[in-house]
Amino acid sequence: MPSAARPDSARTENAAAPDSAELIKLLRDFLAGASRNDVAMHDRFWADDLIYTSSNGRRIGKADIRKDVREEGPPKPGDDETVFTAEDIRIQQYESTAILAFRLVGTTRKKDKTEVTNYLNTGTLLKRNGRWQAVSWQATKMPGTDGGAP
Repeated sequence: MPSAARPDSARTENAAAPDSAELIKLLRDFLAGASRNDVAMHDRFWADDLIYTSSNGRRIGKADIRKDVREEGPPKPGDDETVFTAEDIRIQQYESTAILAFRLVGTTRKKDKTEVTNYLNTGTLLKRNGRWQAVSWQATKMPGTDGGAP
């Protein structure tokens, strides 16, 4: 196992990835924005040449994501609220390329209950013109994680 991929799931330290702090901050900022359907954060995070394979098998690009986020719009009062967080973050960096793998946790608060869904996400980010952006992304829903029960 490469030294950058630590088996300790509580850690997000990636000693062999010099830009790990910047990448983790970018990921957490993105997830906070995605939780609010923030179009600007999606524009910042995804590269124009993105290839994204969703957990339901849909292959899309940045334009598709922007369209979907704009159509959905920001959450309205009374809507179900979903907050996305990242756990078990692992980063492998190869100069201006980084592989980012983590468990995405979607916590949805509904009127009378909370549901938790977990996904395994893996992304390839490139550093272009001094900033990191995702050029490839794969999301896989973990079975048996709906409704907070593993």
